[in-house]
Amino acid sequence: MQIVFNGRTVEASASTVSALLAEMGLGEERLAVERNRVLVPRRLWAETLLAPGDAIEVVQMVGGGAAG
Repeated sequence: MQIVFNGRTVEASASTVSALLAEMGLGEERLAVERNRVLVPRRLWAETLLAPGDAIEVVQMVGGGAAG
């Protein structure tokens, strides 16, 4: 099915958010996921179903910065 993943249209065979992250080669550590502009809590990733045309945004949290 076609979905929009981080702003680009892609073909995906995954049926859940968790499966999509695996299909895209992303680990589940330090990620935030939105489905159709709604934040999906991590505990619901395995049961949140995807549908054709869904817009998925994934943001990876990074730490760091300059100490001063």
